[in-house]
Amino acid sequence: MKIIFLGTGTSQGIPVIGCTHEVCLSKDPKDKRLRSSIAILHDENTYIIDCGPDFRQQMLNQKITRISSLFFTHFHADHTAGLDDIRPFTQRYGSLPIFAKKDVIDSLKERFDYIFSTINRYVGAPSLITNEIENKPFQIDLLKVIPIEVDHGGLKIFGYRINDFAYITDAKMVSEVEKRKLLNLDILIVNALRIDKHPTHFNLKEALDLIAEVQPKKTYLIHISHKLGFHKEVSKILPKNVFLAYDGLSLEI
Repeated sequence: MKIIFLGTGTSQGIPVIGCTHEVCLSKDPKDKRLRSSIAILHDENTYIIDCGPDFRQQMLNQKITRISSLFFTHFHADHTAGLDDIRPFTQRYGSLPIFAKKDVIDSLKERFDYIFSTINRYVGAPSLITNEIENKPFQIDLLKVIPIEVDHGGLKIFGYRINDFAYITDAKMVSEVEKRKLLNLDILIVNALRIDKHPTHFNLKEALDLIAEVQPKKTYLIHISHKLGFHKEVSKILPKNVFLAYDGLSLEI
């Protein structure tokens, strides 16, 4: 299995439009972050978690020409706004399966009504196969997928465990029950927004506290804002086996 970090930034990305913060002005390519998303390559299939407003550019950057399924963590725009850009995939290869909670699917149907419409359907609209999932394991192709429910400032959203890696974004709290799903991981991918506390996301300390508790072999931090600091400088203060992810990073699992 191969993991590609398509984007590692928070909702505004880095640089933020019009921002003069030193991280936004950085020349280091590892400080330039598209909205958070990953690709999972397994058995000749490519699965995507979240398609935010940078989805098109992410597909072009990684030269991804076909995807098998699309998973959503939640309905916020930085994780869903690129849905229309799946059109080239569905035009070439047919309907694309998507997997999401009911509230996500309901939101997508409202915001992208022309995609889901069955009356006077626009000929260029993407074609989807909608799969509503709950907080229970499900199978897709050869993979067992375990949803992980986390709290995003009062909103219940999903992370995912697939084999011995897990992906969590936008978490502020993880219950003791859900933490058990994070034990015995080879790789944990988890959000760490900034140094200061935030009402709906882990800051760096909260992310590190979770890591210390569930003890994965390696952890990669994502959903990073410019307020966390320079990639090079933050990397120096992280514990052993904890790393800042960056756009384009590829891992073999």
